[in-house]
Amino acid sequence: MNQVVITGVGVVTSTGSGIDEFWGSLKAGKSGITSVTRFDASDIASQVASEVKDFNPEDFMDPKEVRRNDRYTQLALAASRHALADANLSRDNLVPERTGVLVGSGIGGMETIEKQMTTLIERGPRRVSPFMIPSLIANIAGGVIAIDLGAQGPNFSVVSACASGSHAIGEAFHMMQRGLADVIFAGGSEAAVTRIGFAGFSSMKAMSTKFNHEPSRASRPFDADRDGFVMGEGAGVLVMETKEHAEKRGARIYAEIVGYSATCDAFHVTTPDTESKALTKCMNQALQEAKIPKEQVAYVNAHGTSTPYNDRSETVALKNVFGDYAKNGLCVSSTKSMTGHLLGAAGAIEAAAVCKAIEDNIVPPTINLDTPDTDCDLDYVPNEARDLEVNVAMSNNSGFGGHNASIVFKSV
Repeated sequence: MNQVVITGVGVVTSTGSGIDEFWGSLKAGKSGITSVTRFDASDIASQVASEVKDFNPEDFMDPKEVRRNDRYTQLALAASRHALADANLSRDNLVPERTGVLVGSGIGGMETIEKQMTTLIERGPRRVSPFMIPSLIANIAGGVIAIDLGAQGPNFSVVSACASGSHAIGEAFHMMQRGLADVIFAGGSEAAVTRIGFAGFSSMKAMSTKFNHEPSRASRPFDADRDGFVMGEGAGVLVMETKEHAEKRGARIYAEIVGYSATCDAFHVTTPDTESKALTKCMNQALQEAKIPKEQVAYVNAHGTSTPYNDRSETVALKNVFGDYAKNGLCVSSTKSMTGHLLGAAGAIEAAAVCKAIEDNIVPPTINLDTPDTDCDLDYVPNEARDLEVNVAMSNNSGFGGHNASIVFKSV
């Protein structure tokens, strides 16, 4: 079985584009959450979002392609270009048949759906764009990245709601272990900060509404005053290589992926199992594949959405898996406190944060953790980053439908 390493990281988020700006913001505890600017949210209960500001898609696509592609694809292509550069690669360095792309999305082209539905209602079916379908489907980001790279290897999209990015990385890991590719660009992208997206999630009462006038305080995982997640947009893409391929070209290696698991709660469409049986199994299986004792895990980047149910159930799962060590030695944090929740891209940008935590031996904080929920009683690295030797780390993500993903990373 091939060893699989990460040699490049590309992110486009509200807290920074490119790994250096992104990581610098996380270490500083800087929130990217502001009042909504992409549309008029004055009649919607939640009015805060984690938006990618000052993004010009024409820096990555020609104007014609910008018009033909949804924002989620534009963000994904930008992240893949950042990852390519960070890995010190170019299209000419890649062997097409041995290069793959696995980029997931929880929703796909929601902005396209909203715009074209409005066109249908107001102007009739003949005015609906012929590019509507290829623009909105959730696999097109991967297809566009493959065209950009000339990548002819494995290419498909993972759609598992907020676990999509982690599942894409995990499935790429298993494919590379089996020798199906030498290089895979894996991750996720999402651009659901739209009027219809907000209306839908707000109707579910899933989003924060108490901090509309203090946006940077709205995402507060594990805090007693949390009242819902904050919608984010952006993309994250990792360059994953077999260790042999990376070493042969003298690549800088962030970390090695050594374990991955996927499970399902089979409990409720939107609410996690309060006993966290499936997430517990997911983490345990990932650690078993990694062949790493649980006490060697220094850091867990939690799903930590800032919703009452998720944060409590994830805490239960961490206690189930790590036992006494969960309270005595393990560091857990939620970078969603700064980035908001990027849905299908969440796992990808959080994997990027784990790579940097391992490289720099720094754990990013959970900001806005002022009054911990009594049911959330672990070390969530409140409000300030922490110096810590991070040789092994784990990233968790879960999504509507009960989907769970856990990935284990270690230093090389």
